[in-house]
Amino acid sequence: MQFNLKEIINAIDCEIIHKAPILNDEVLFNISTDTRKLEKGDVYLPLRGENFDGHNFIDKAVETGARGYFTQDKFKVNENADFIIYVNNALVTYLELAKYIRNKINPKVIAITGSCGKTTTKEMLYSVFSTQFKTHKTILNHNNEIGLCETMFNMPLDTEICIVEMGMRNLGEIELLSNYSNPDIGIISNIGSAHVERLGTLKNIAIAKCEITKNLKKDGLFIGAKSERLEENLNFDGKKIITSLDEAKNIKISIDSTTFEYKNETYEITQPGEYNVSNAILVIEAALSQNISIENIKKGLLAYKPIEKRWEKSIVKGFTFVNDSYNANPESMNAVLKTFLEIYPKPITLVLGDMGELGKDEIMYHKQVGEFLSKYSDIKLLTVGTLARHIARNCTLDSVEFENNEQCAKYIMENVEKNTTILLKASRSMKFEQIIEMVEKI
Repeated sequence: MQFNLKEIINAIDCEIIHKAPILNDEVLFNISTDTRKLEKGDVYLPLRGENFDGHNFIDKAVETGARGYFTQDKFKVNENADFIIYVNNALVTYLELAKYIRNKINPKVIAITGSCGKTTTKEMLYSVFSTQFKTHKTILNHNNEIGLCETMFNMPLDTEICIVEMGMRNLGEIELLSNYSNPDIGIISNIGSAHVERLGTLKNIAIAKCEITKNLKKDGLFIGAKSERLEENLNFDGKKIITSLDEAKNIKISIDSTTFEYKNETYEITQPGEYNVSNAILVIEAALSQNISIENIKKGLLAYKPIEKRWEKSIVKGFTFVNDSYNANPESMNAVLKTFLEIYPKPITLVLGDMGELGKDEIMYHKQVGEFLSKYSDIKLLTVGTLARHIARNCTLDSVEFENNEQCAKYIMENVEKNTTILLKASRSMKFEQIIEMVEKI
């Protein structure tokens, strides 16, 4: 969205510390936070973080053709710019402008969070709501403060529905995101152990996730998947819908799809897994609340496609890889393993890696995955990483441990029989896509 100087002055708390005498206050411009993408005539907003300071690139921005810039430092004056706007905090300014855009365009905002499943649910929501509304969404997993601002700044003026994914690292972050997005609908996909390293306890995780209701509109709607943690920590007096996987009937899972019945209607998703059914029910309830037809809900769920590294299938050198290494925590790990082991015929091989951000109990969580796998047999288990070895050492499967992806890829080529289906599951930091790339090159 474009702004003019008059609009900026009215939208945020700021001070003009330099202005060219012939400047027209109503000339429109884009705001850019990255000098590498800045175009002539843009206005530069330099963000400041723990490891970077955009203020160091103000002169470069002006040289590139920036019409003006924001600054937190009054001494950062480059009079080659047409105007300079002083603000107390550039990130807060970015958020305030994002909120200004949100209110000006005024779409229905749907906010989604959860320990796992939030990106999947967001993509399903987009697929379903796009059948009936002009819909905009958070791209990929850009779910922090910067991502929220990017989402709002890139929102088309005719947007009717804006779907915002909210991640969190600590208490207060989802409350902040909900403050600047002011959702009409808030959704929690689930509350699990992801980020327990940062928040200390599962209760704190629940409290943090439930912050999504702090700035939910009073006449808004909350939708959540049933759990004790949710119900004990949710404080919202408005309309609530609590869903449960138990409400779905006749769930049938195959390699390429899942069908289920919900409220006397049959739905299909082109992805396997009960966890996808749980996410789909949240989406169905959100869609029904906005009077999306059953026909369009079914159409949208069928059109849903996961983002990269979510149950991503490829055939390489005679192996079928199922790459689900977008992220991993104990809940998503067991859910994916259960689905994979139930639907794929043998021979199959599991390649499991470290799950990150699990805190002081990280070894215990990995051991529990091993214990979960012990009820299966005739499966090869390969682990990569220092934590994942505890999966191998606490299960009864034939297993081999590796320190890195290269060792694992070489073993696959030399020891795993062709026509095997291989599941890759780990936290994103493990970069398991490298295993596929290495197998392709060997």
